[in-house]
Amino acid sequence: MSFSPKQKPGLSPMQTRYLVIAWVATSIIVGFCAFGAIFAAGGGMDAFITPTAKAVAGNSTAAPKIVTQLPATAAPAASKAPAQTQPVASQPTQGGLPPASNFALGGQAIHGGFPAMASMKKAGMTWAKLQASDLKVDFGPAIENAHKNNMRILISVVDKTEDRYKVASPEYQQKFANYLVTLAKQGADAIEVWNEMNLEREWPKGQISGESYTKLLKFVYPQIKAANPNTMVIIGALSPTGYFGGGCDANRQQGCDDKPFLEEMVRAGAFDFADCTGIHYNEGILPPSATSGDPRGNSTHYTRYYSSMVDTYWKATSAKKPLCFTELGYLTGEGYPDLTKTAPTFSWASKTTIAQQAQWLAEAVTLARDSGKVKLLIVFNVDFVTYDADPQAGYAIIRKDGSCPSCDTLGKVMGVK
Repeated sequence: MSFSPKQKPGLSPMQTRYLVIAWVATSIIVGFCAFGAIFAAGGGMDAFITPTAKAVAGNSTAAPKIVTQLPATAAPAASKAPAQTQPVASQPTQGGLPPASNFALGGQAIHGGFPAMASMKKAGMTWAKLQASDLKVDFGPAIENAHKNNMRILISVVDKTEDRYKVASPEYQQKFANYLVTLAKQGADAIEVWNEMNLEREWPKGQISGESYTKLLKFVYPQIKAANPNTMVIIGALSPTGYFGGGCDANRQQGCDDKPFLEEMVRAGAFDFADCTGIHYNEGILPPSATSGDPRGNSTHYTRYYSSMVDTYWKATSAKKPLCFTELGYLTGEGYPDLTKTAPTFSWASKTTIAQQAQWLAEAVTLARDSGKVKLLIVFNVDFVTYDADPQAGYAIIRKDGSCPSCDTLGKVMGVK
């Protein structure tokens, strides 16, 4: 009979090896878990990437930038018409603009790119004018462009859409005011509130009156000034006319002559809510110094002559505010097709020459500057090109061949060297 050797107490060598392997594996797993928890709590891989590099991490061609200082808060997304809290680098501060003066000359341009800027400066102009015909156009870039060129800018705002017939409603007036406030915040140096509101084509039938317009002016003026106290508010220029016999048509369906409309505005208190009185003069066929001799019918009417226009507006408003010509121009068809055929309603200017246009504009500027009554004169126009039933190019001082005789005459009286 044989006997097996007696087993010693404890683990066999094989069991010991298995136990060591299990212990090492467990240690590794626990270690990795602990490290992962600590790594995640510290921000993971994001902790090793700067915000700028992180933003371009998905673009293999973009080199990450080192951010040395982060903004305190994120910049807000740009809106359609942001209000600048400080000048941006490309826009000069107010000190770069021509100083305010008792008289200034400007011109209405074809668009906010101001392609004729060199000619405007040659003419001694320090103001540019643009006109809005709805409440959708963003004039911010045009305002910035004018200021970059050391020009002040007037934006004339009139709504020519069907919405203009809502102008008396509180909802529309606030919408209109909001648009003007945006212009003021963008830095518009002047805003003309509406245009030729004494006629049905610009104002609702049955509501054409100085009192009705004054209500709009009173509503928007304090809002413009709150947005930018330096923005000059100009009363919308009326259409010069004697068509209504010194008054208005029955029930005010078609319109009013400009003089009685002005007098209604005075009684309604309009001139406490404006800085300047808008005025137009575009129908002259004689030198500005003329006070008689117009060959057209009703030759004694004040609208025929520059001087009588100025005197009529000055007296009708009791000289409460200076005058601002937001349009002054002389039409000539020279270099274009005959006005009598192309634009028969403007045939009265068919004998006016380019040389006369240049001479008369310079004379009008001299009279305006020396009168002490006119603060701003905007020439209508600088560089329009349309010549049809509404022959705007015929008013332009830059002629069809690219010449600008008026630039020379205007520059001379404005002291351009």
